[in-house]
Amino acid sequence: MGGDSLLRRAIEADRISSLILWGPPGTGKTTLAMIVAHRTASHFDSISAVMAGVKEIRTIVQEALERRGMYGQRTIVLVDEIHRFNKAQQDALLPHVEDGTIILIGATTENPYFEVIGALVSRSRVFQLQPLSDDQIRSILQRALQDAERGLGRIPVEVDRDALDHLVRVAGGDARNALNALELAVTTTPARKDSTVHVDLAVAQQSIQRRALLYDRDGDAHYDTISAFIKSLRGGDPDAALYWMARMIYSGEDPRFIARRMIILASEDVGLADPHALPLAVSAAQALEWVGLPEAQYALAEAAIYLATAIKSNSCGAYFRALHEVEEKGLTEVPNHLKDTTRDAVALQHGQGYKYPHGYPDHWVAQQYLPDQLQGTYWYEPGELGYERTIKERLDQWRKTLGEETMSDVGE
Repeated sequence: MGGDSLLRRAIEADRISSLILWGPPGTGKTTLAMIVAHRTASHFDSISAVMAGVKEIRTIVQEALERRGMYGQRTIVLVDEIHRFNKAQQDALLPHVEDGTIILIGATTENPYFEVIGALVSRSRVFQLQPLSDDQIRSILQRALQDAERGLGRIPVEVDRDALDHLVRVAGGDARNALNALELAVTTTPARKDSTVHVDLAVAQQSIQRRALLYDRDGDAHYDTISAFIKSLRGGDPDAALYWMARMIYSGEDPRFIARRMIILASEDVGLADPHALPLAVSAAQALEWVGLPEAQYALAEAAIYLATAIKSNSCGAYFRALHEVEEKGLTEVPNHLKDTTRDAVALQHGQGYKYPHGYPDHWVAQQYLPDQLQGTYWYEPGELGYERTIKERLDQWRKTLGEETMSDVGE
């Protein structure tokens, strides 16, 4: 809104087009819409997507048509929490936004590129609002204490510095949360003999006891936080992994979801470089089922630390290369010596020529296991780190021996 910004120029010139205001709670989305309402000559309507439906939309549109026809006045409609509208409800808005019957201002805490239909997004300017900084929250609270008309300035208030710092810190960038806490602290604290209301740290702590984190299990915060957690595990940073896991659990995330993602990572990103990773992740998930929260946080933390500090390998992704082979080339004939012997061993010689590995030294023998047309194809390539180094040495020797046996068969 400052200086020569696009939005400010549009408001001052009364040339507002459809907008989507996207940002966390308490960052000023509704306030911006109210500024538009007071500075524009257009009629202003406001609805909540939680409460309204297609019927309310039709009523607003009909009144907007009449208003434009009779007075030539435009209609701006604020749809608060527009992401709560389903596709059908958003579709009901679309033709009236397209033909200019209404100018839409949508306010949302969720990513509009995912939660709002593309046709509405493409016809709107998206403005992303960022969480307020601690200094900005402090400035807002100080203005509220001084403003006698719209704030608490008519009341003699003395707020200790540590109390104000607590309100600022716990608000988490949410101005509404901070202002509500300040108002609660001031209006519920008895005045002293000199009529001054004294807000100390204890009062502030009672007024805003817990930081309200933006976290919706189906929203951006959910996906962004779990993404940060997994990337921290993959990248070998146990401190960051513990932080992101703590944020998820603190915000009410299902701990079983966290445990499942660690099990996946144990195979996908650690694999056989550390064969203990998967059993440990599974054990943490089992501990969660047996013990529950809060005690199971120890098991989840143990798994997170282990996975973050484990040697990494993504070689188990070889499976998907084999899967691609199946998808591309279809099914192939199972070599006769590998077929089941319990049904057709006599009539069709199924299993004939099979070499039983335990009957040979080191419990291994060179033998064909892939179909004929795939002989010599390798999908799994073990890495050089951790236990996979041992696997690589063993597998390289086996493959070399098998290759020599194959060449000998060809020569014969």
